[in-house]
Amino acid sequence: MILGNKEIAGNLILAPLAGYSDRAFRKVCRKNGAAIAVTEMVSAEGLARDNEKTEELLLRYEGEDELIMQIFAPDKDPVSRSLSRLLSYKPTAIDINAGCPVPKVVKNGCGSALMKTPEKIYEIVSFLKQNTDVPITVKFRLGWDYSSINYIEFADAATSAGASALTLHARTRSQNYSGSASYEDIKKLRDHVDKSILVFGSGDVFTPEAAVNMINSCGVDGVMFARGAIGNPFIFKQTKELLKDGSYSPISLEERYETMVSHLDDMIYYFGEALAAKEMRKHAAAYLKGVRNANRVKSAIVQANTRFDYLKALEALF
Repeated sequence: MILGNKEIAGNLILAPLAGYSDRAFRKVCRKNGAAIAVTEMVSAEGLARDNEKTEELLLRYEGEDELIMQIFAPDKDPVSRSLSRLLSYKPTAIDINAGCPVPKVVKNGCGSALMKTPEKIYEIVSFLKQNTDVPITVKFRLGWDYSSINYIEFADAATSAGASALTLHARTRSQNYSGSASYEDIKKLRDHVDKSILVFGSGDVFTPEAAVNMINSCGVDGVMFARGAIGNPFIFKQTKELLKDGSYSPISLEERYETMVSHLDDMIYYFGEALAAKEMRKHAAAYLKGVRNANRVKSAIVQANTRFDYLKALEALF
């Protein structure tokens, strides 16, 4: 897959997930077959102000040769002020967040609030294209609500400004994450946009079958996995197997256990044991969804404060 002037070895991508897609989670997803990952969304204003916590989101794990960096902003002003700092982290591509529905983001004109003003995405992408050779991509929604579906107009603004790729989360902002994603609209976007522009689909991709269906029925160039990858980084390799062989192998309890421990160890390495133990709780709950004896383990993990606590709790799985 060619993204702008970059060659990416695959078309299954880890989406930007606030509070989840840090270095450790990106690493476990890449190990399990993700072609590339996107950072958590990064405030352009925070980056322009040299905010340390903001910049931490851009740090890579050892060997993470490719990384899409996503920024959010209400207009091109903070983007212009933050660009030199952003480029110092050598992004494989720069993604503009025009899809986040969270109130604290949209109230400042960022995220899916940009859907109201396609001219602003044109200005942001134009500025970036004029000032860097890094591919520019945009992730957006169907519209602000059902009375203002404008994803085609929005896509036209982004691509005419020079965007190399588009990702459509096929819900409106007002839907948040409820209801069903509209694969029909993803197909309409792919059919509408010039074939030189990559189009990725996002929304309701919780199984390998859903991912393959999206590729086949919508004609997209790839799939961006979001909530479907939380607790299930194996979805990448299973989707690759399904695309190649028509079937995929189940994940054994041993592999799930080993992946959880490896994930925890990476979190400890990057963030320290105390913070890692706290942050791993939400990942662990997702890893254990549907697993036999999981309730006993989850009860213990809520109280886990060390690596030893986790290993002790996980013993109940066996």
